[in-house]
Amino acid sequence: MNRLPFKSLILILICGGIVGCATLPEDYPRSPSRAFADTHDTTLARRMGDKLQAHPGKTGVVLLESGADAFVARAALSIAAEKSIDAQYYLYHDDKTARLLTYQLLKAADRGVRVRLLVDDMDLGGRDLSAASLDAHENIEVRLFNPFIRGTPRLLQFATRFGDITRRMHNKSFTVDNQVSVVGGRNIGDEYFQAGKRFNFTDLDAMIIGRGVSDVSGSFDLYWNHELAYPVSALVTTSIANKDIERLYQRLELHTRQLHQDPYIVALRTSKLANEIKAGSISFDWGVAHLVYDQPDKLIEGRDEHHYRLISDLAKEFKSVTDQLIIISAYFVPGPLGTQFLEDLRKRGIRVRIITNSLASTDVAVVHAGYAKYRRRLLKARVELFEAIPDSNTNRSNSTLSGSSAASLHSKSFVFDNDRVFIGSFNLDPRSAVENTEMGLIIESKAVAGKVVDWFESFTMNNAYRLELAASNTGGEKITWYEPDGSGSLIWSHEPEVSWWKRLAVLSLRVLPLDSQL
Repeated sequence: MNRLPFKSLILILICGGIVGCATLPEDYPRSPSRAFADTHDTTLARRMGDKLQAHPGKTGVVLLESGADAFVARAALSIAAEKSIDAQYYLYHDDKTARLLTYQLLKAADRGVRVRLLVDDMDLGGRDLSAASLDAHENIEVRLFNPFIRGTPRLLQFATRFGDITRRMHNKSFTVDNQVSVVGGRNIGDEYFQAGKRFNFTDLDAMIIGRGVSDVSGSFDLYWNHELAYPVSALVTTSIANKDIERLYQRLELHTRQLHQDPYIVALRTSKLANEIKAGSISFDWGVAHLVYDQPDKLIEGRDEHHYRLISDLAKEFKSVTDQLIIISAYFVPGPLGTQFLEDLRKRGIRVRIITNSLASTDVAVVHAGYAKYRRRLLKARVELFEAIPDSNTNRSNSTLSGSSAASLHSKSFVFDNDRVFIGSFNLDPRSAVENTEMGLIIESKAVAGKVVDWFESFTMNNAYRLELAASNTGGEKITWYEPDGSGSLIWSHEPEVSWWKRLAVLSLRVLPLDSQL
């Protein structure tokens, strides 16, 4: 039997001792809180009152397709807030748009608005002081979900707490005065709002009013009061003085002033959506909507506990399809069972159309390896398969405000029979289904579903490779990629626009049993 070198053994024992001694705090003050129920006297409620009275029991929906509109919605709603802002996100970056939004949260808190910010701890390494400074404001509370142990290297925890720390809160919502919510696929950061200089995501959110908002607030409260939601004050032992809050405020204010003539900020100031929110003149599509979401206990219970998962609610929609299914999923790993289900739909004559990332456009190549194993079966079943093209500035429709940049699909939406649509954070992959917590809206509305179908058809026509099986020289069939170029289609016989070594690397990953972590 081989033995570890003595030095390596000592290092492992030391690291194990560090992790064994360091733990998360257990005895700390944490007060439960819930969304304000009586917000009917707020300005937002009055602006939307007539519309809600005309559509009792319904949910009004505005699709936020562009990144600029998605940021405007959150910023303008923050400016309009009078009682509360509840924000829940997987990632909250420290960049231009994140700082602009944080500044609006601080200004709202200064007006007396209660701000509850619930963020997964995945993105906050090295930013404890900033989070604690924000939390020190009398009207702001910050909680971190499933936090890493402080004082222990994060990379080490990925090894020693694998299966625990690797399960994350992927939910995304933004609710103001319990009257308006934004739900969808976007995190908080430049690349989600088309402000990235070198890279941007194509994504989709829904801004809603009406009955669906209370569902979002109820989900937020469940997570906010869960045992995995730690007040940042329990994790950060550094004393935060008033000067720290003032320093944070001054830094954000200076950042905002310096961006006054930034093309992105100019575009936000002249936004049609911002003026409509201010005037209450937004035109909504109406339908019946309900929120589906994983229970937060999903992250602490066994992976065989299916009753904690939103996939059960989604499965009913998938199984009820009779005419057409559209899948928009940035990360798509159907697995054997999902592939068989899609094959069975095709045998019943149901049209299935799917758009996901290509190897060139994905930001997680290992996920593409998991997906690629199932492409041939899907194409043989006559599933219509499309993959996003990475260059957003070459005769493409999803241009960005910041100029030329790479683009990656980040949307997670499904259309069922052209009259029901899901919009949320859930990808059709094992990580969303089993590992992380997710949320999303199921909206029964031909108008909303029709707009998502239109988006899909425009995107696949202008921004996607179309995949087909073609005869090979050996007498078999090979996957072929057709790229729109304005005068016809460029044809690729291998993964487009990537090097041979990257294709080889991903091909080698396909043989590994990684599906459960993708």
